Amino acid sequence: MNSKSILITGGTGSLGKALTKRLFNEYPDLKRLVIFSRDEQKQFQMAQEYPADRYPAIRFFIGDVRDRERLIRAMTGIDYVIHAAAMKHVHLAEYNPSECIKTNIGGAENVIHACLQTNVSDVVALSTDKACAPINLYGATKLTSDKLFVAANNIRGLNPIKFSVVRYGNVLGSNGSVVPFFIKKREEGFLPITDKNMTRFNISLNGGVDMVFHALQNAWGGEIFVPKIPSYKITEVAKAIAPNIEHRTIGIRPGEKIHEEMITPSDAFNTYDLGEYYTILPTVTNWEIEAYKKHFNATLVPTGFSYNSGDNNEWVNAAELTSLIKEHVDPNFRQT
Repeated sequence: MNSKSILITGGTGSLGKALTKRLFNEYPDLKRLVIFSRDEQKQFQMAQEYPADRYPAIRFFIGDVRDRERLIRAMTGIDYVIHAAAMKHVHLAEYNPSECIKTNIGGAENVIHACLQTNVSDVVALSTDKACAPINLYGATKLTSDKLFVAANNIRGLNPIKFSVVRYGNVLGSNGSVVPFFIKKREEGFLPITDKNMTRFNISLNGGVDMVFHALQNAWGGEIFVPKIPSYKITEVAKAIAPNIEHRTIGIRPGEKIHEEMITPSDAFNTYDLGEYYTILPTVTNWEIEAYKKHFNATLVPTGFSYNSGDNNEWVNAAELTSLIKEHVDPNFRQT
């Protein structure tokens, strides 16, 4: 990615900042990095971390993915687009459905059209496990977004642009996720557990960045990449953060699942094992599937295969989670 220009929508979010850090660390000759987001305060704060005199490649571009013309202007001269902007809080989407649809679906459409109208060569859109067999509006909008990005490969014409998607579970320590929520909540003397049986997939910010880089470098267009990652029980997260205070069961919130899925049995017909990742291929491609299988040594998963956080064969326990929190969230973390 040296000598390339990259734009990140939602670039002031947790993953956008992790991407920025890795890009500057690993690609010192990066031509330009555009941080596109609508939050001027976050842009101001991030600009203090990346001053122009030390990071001359960075640009801070205030804009909303709902604004197609602004996106087109921002993408002029851009090679790669990473679409991370989204309205992502499940309960807020349930209460504000039209706003979630405008950002997550309308915004996806705008990003696609802006990329097609400029010289962008590769696009990676971020998805979520909640897009798989969704039961809440957030998941439904992200599933729709996934479908739009996959189908965008069919309307590109002679444009060589490639669109792909990365789908993964809860990012450890990201804004609004359970770890920082529990760390703050323990000040009240108890941790609210929605359901003791609840499980989630777990991935670090660096793992999420690795997936984006993998997609940018390896996608043929139309894939949904899924990582092989461990699960955790919500009770183990509570033990990792505050084992000595009350863990109070409060019931699941609107739109929540007990377990999350990333691949359903219906997806298995088009899902291939790539080794480090799975990939769900589109039913219609612009390339030969046999050539793809040979190139990546990909094997079709068994009929009926599914990938569910409750049925996973790899788990992290409380002690491991405590170490992960210290490594990826807060090196000074202490249990309560």
